[in-house]
Amino acid sequence: MWQRLAGFVLKFRLPLLIALLAATAVMGYFASKVQLSYESNKAIPTDNPKYQEYLEFTKLFGQDGNMVVLGVQSDSFFNVGFFNDYVQLNNDLKKVQYVENVLSVPVAINLLKNDSTRKLAAQPLFKGDIKNQVVLDSLSNVFQNLPFYKGLLYNPDTHAYLMMISVNKQVMATKGRTKVVNDIMKLGDDFGAKHHTQVRMSGLPLIRTIMAVMVANEMKMFLVLSFVLTALILFVFFRSLGSVLMSMVVVAMGVVWSVATIVLLGYKITLLTALIPPLIVVIGIPNCVYFLNKYHTEYAKDQNKTRALVHMIQRMGIVTLFTNLTAAIGFGVFCFTKSSLLKEFGIVAGLNIMLIFLISFIFLPAVLSYLPAPKMQHTSYMNNRFFRAFLDGLNALVFKYRPIVYIGTAIMIIVAVTGMLRLKSEGFMLDDVPKEDRLYLDLKFFEHNFKGIMPLEIAVDTKKKNGVINLQTLDKLDQLSKLFAVQQDFAQPLSVVQGIKFAKQAYYNGDSTNYAVPNSFDIGFLAPYLRMKNTGNTSKEAAMFTKLVSNFMDSTRQVARVSVNMADVGSRRLPILLDSLKPKVNEIFDTAHYDVKYTGSTVIFLEGSRFIIDGLMESILLAFILIIFCMLYLFRSFKMLIISLIPNIIPLALTAGVMGWAGVPLKPSTVLVFSVALGIAIDVTIRFLVNFKQELPHHNLDISATVKQTIHETGLSIVYTSLILFAGFMIFAFSQFGGTKALGWLTSLTLMLAMITNLTILPALLLWMEKGLIKKAQKKQLWNTLDDEEDVEMSKLGLKDREEGNK
Repeated sequence: MWQRLAGFVLKFRLPLLIALLAATAVMGYFASKVQLSYESNKAIPTDNPKYQEYLEFTKLFGQDGNMVVLGVQSDSFFNVGFFNDYVQLNNDLKKVQYVENVLSVPVAINLLKNDSTRKLAAQPLFKGDIKNQVVLDSLSNVFQNLPFYKGLLYNPDTHAYLMMISVNKQVMATKGRTKVVNDIMKLGDDFGAKHHTQVRMSGLPLIRTIMAVMVANEMKMFLVLSFVLTALILFVFFRSLGSVLMSMVVVAMGVVWSVATIVLLGYKITLLTALIPPLIVVIGIPNCVYFLNKYHTEYAKDQNKTRALVHMIQRMGIVTLFTNLTAAIGFGVFCFTKSSLLKEFGIVAGLNIMLIFLISFIFLPAVLSYLPAPKMQHTSYMNNRFFRAFLDGLNALVFKYRPIVYIGTAIMIIVAVTGMLRLKSEGFMLDDVPKEDRLYLDLKFFEHNFKGIMPLEIAVDTKKKNGVINLQTLDKLDQLSKLFAVQQDFAQPLSVVQGIKFAKQAYYNGDSTNYAVPNSFDIGFLAPYLRMKNTGNTSKEAAMFTKLVSNFMDSTRQVARVSVNMADVGSRRLPILLDSLKPKVNEIFDTAHYDVKYTGSTVIFLEGSRFIIDGLMESILLAFILIIFCMLYLFRSFKMLIISLIPNIIPLALTAGVMGWAGVPLKPSTVLVFSVALGIAIDVTIRFLVNFKQELPHHNLDISATVKQTIHETGLSIVYTSLILFAGFMIFAFSQFGGTKALGWLTSLTLMLAMITNLTILPALLLWMEKGLIKKAQKKQLWNTLDDEEDVEMSKLGLKDREEGNK
């Protein structure tokens, strides 16, 4: 079949080349339409119970996580000059397109009792342009006497002040959010530069936007680096511009097809799909190396170009097909998960790894047939003294020091298993951002001064209409708020209770000691005042306060919302924290009369992180099973299957051990290493064993001679491709994201270990198999000898056949 395919490709080379280039041009058009993804919940499947709870919450109260926060820390905040500029910053931020509201100290309102109308009036505390320091000092004293704002807009202990900027929810799902975030950051930085202070900025919209831009920039950087680096390595190996250009054209077409596939399938660029174009470069280059190396090897035998091309396709076609197939399986199994983020990555990566095989299978033989035969300098790499010495050393290890290989491997596995026991699974909201990055440092500023800004939402269903405004429920909500407020990782909660307490304080003429939930005695007097006054100059402020309070109840007043900002505690600690609080919450809210649910962007993000890790674990197992079937089909032997798997399991175990000892946690990016590495590392095994199988008849079934020949011939291309893969994945180690960085160096480490095990353990196991074959042959020879002796005895007795002799 492969010989017929070789004839077909060479016979119709021109039409195939034209068709391939035309298809690439069409795919290039679609690739130009690619867009960045700004969706935040793609990691978790839509049928996940926690996600369903989140959707239910958003239907009642709208989507959370649309708040950008700005923070300053200054002892001079209430100095006239600084404060008025802060007021101007507040006003400028309101003018930014898609900014809906700004909550900060300058727009703080105070509630005042009007006994004549028996209503509370909401008035701005800091009115107009305040020029007099004495007036500002007086107003600041009033402000600091309002517990409602303490911990919400300022921290009196650290002199830190917070500004909350509400951004339109719809624009956050479009590319327009980049301009919004940039405008906000510019205004903040300009204010900081004027007053020689650092303005801290954070919030989910800002974090997601900056990370999306970083992803786009890194994809471009990795593409350029992967092209340049692989081109340099190829030129060093082949010393031929033609070989380098051919290989670069192949992977360039692969990159175009991969980006176009993202568009055609209706996907967008995410943190994972952004890795696919550079991955195609890294995975596509070994295809070129395998084909070119085989072409040069065959041409060197008899200087016949056509025969070399036919043998190249015939011998390397099946090898490259199965190496790409196993790599595609390593990625493609993600499409069986329920996470759309993983599914998109798996489908696009798996499909394009097979497409890069098709491109190289058509393009390389067709172009090589038009080019002149390779010169001596182009094949001199096959006699490279350094690599030959390296392969001779491996041969010596396999044939002379095999026990040392086994003992060394056993020791490393023991150390690796010990390290694996230290592994832990944990993910953070800013897990992949460098610790010295502004994004990370600003988040820590808010955690230190305001206990964090990650949104946690608690929905308390009273199971009856108007149940929220019941005094008993209000008292329970206050107990809940106090429970969370004393926790180290949770900020002061915000709910309808805080508004009611603020109103009670106003009723008692601003006495802060009365900032508390009304009792049955208070409510009779307070009830009329709770209907806010909405006339005159105070209507805007009253409406704002009323809206603020109403945002924490649904329209039927049955479900209460309690919003808590918290620190980025990670996927491991958050369930522990919530589980430790749930018994106390259940004591407050009787489960027979109340239903309490914990949701919000933080819970969804960390649940998605956990789900991805579980999905990746299942995918690795599935990939392993599928690869087993591929190996069985290829070699039709269980013994060869075991021999082929051992050299690939060992590197994965060693990498897991290194992660354990180095303290690298299991998270989506690091778990991805095992599936990627398994799919690619098995390529080396297939390459070695197929060549071994093809050469075995040429050495009269002499396994030792065949192993030695395979190490020298195939080992050279294995070393070359392993170095290319090592360098290609090490590019990712220069990423700004910790997860991508770990993916780079861990995959590179695994692939180098796989190269060593496949050139030492694998040949050693094949030689071990030789002993079994020799014993089997000796046993067969013994039985043949006994049969011959038995035939002689029967002939002496004059018996016609063995059956008669047995009788």
